[in-house]
Amino acid sequence: MKDYIVRGTDKERNFRFFGANTKNMISIACEKHQTTPVVSAALGRTMTGAAMMARMLKRDTDRVSVIIKGDGPIGGIVVEADGTGNVKGYPYNPSVDIPNKPNGKLDVSGAIGNAVMTVMKDLGLKEPYTGQVPMLSGEIAEDFTLYFADSEQTNSVVILGVLIDVDYSIKQAGGIIIQVLPNVADEAITELENKLSSFTSITKHLDENKSIEEIVSTLLEDIEIMEKTEVAFKCDCSKYRMERGLISIGKAELQEIADEEESVELVCHFCNQKYDFSKNEIENILSTL
Repeated sequence: MKDYIVRGTDKERNFRFFGANTKNMISIACEKHQTTPVVSAALGRTMTGAAMMARMLKRDTDRVSVIIKGDGPIGGIVVEADGTGNVKGYPYNPSVDIPNKPNGKLDVSGAIGNAVMTVMKDLGLKEPYTGQVPMLSGEIAEDFTLYFADSEQTNSVVILGVLIDVDYSIKQAGGIIIQVLPNVADEAITELENKLSSFTSITKHLDENKSIEEIVSTLLEDIEIMEKTEVAFKCDCSKYRMERGLISIGKAELQEIADEEESVELVCHFCNQKYDFSKNEIENILSTL
């Protein structure tokens, strides 16, 4: 089954929601970067959150970037998503291996450390919109919640989960964002809070073969699905883009490379695709500068 994101509201229009099943997308990302379990969880949660955030954008060409920088061993995470459901991401350090928490769960907050989350939205304007919040929990879902409240003044519930199998593969992954609409009834908020207090985890429900729609229905009454969109890991890197990167380092440094190297290999951070440039190709680039 392909990964997808649903968007909708409850029947009474108290809340809007986004729900995502992202197992395949996260699996591909983690395989490409050969992540350890704790990094898989951190990267997967961030990618799922960003994927749902991208579905909030108005146009398919709009893009959102989520950048986490911390003093923990991961160092940072970068994720980009667009309005069509394409998502890509990478961790600074994919090989982090730290002890689990006393309760046996992966210590994502310990791997992230003291950090800042920056969200950039490219809406086709001259400058992207940028919002930034300190990560108070490091568990990522709570930090997305803080971002929505602080930068977008939207009260939200963010649930993110990645379940790692015994062979370190991705067994389940998904997320839910529920946001309060302007005319929400007080009793609806109370009811949601009561349901959230007994909610276990999204991956537990997914592992019981429940769909995202069914899981959202355990939290909201009479949901109405307005949109269902496929989502997938997709990197838009190319040799042309890598060539532009070479040009950006400047003519002097590029000339030095041409003088000293027979070839140069560039690697895309997002997908680890390798691009080779021969001495002749570098000299041809120099001739255009």
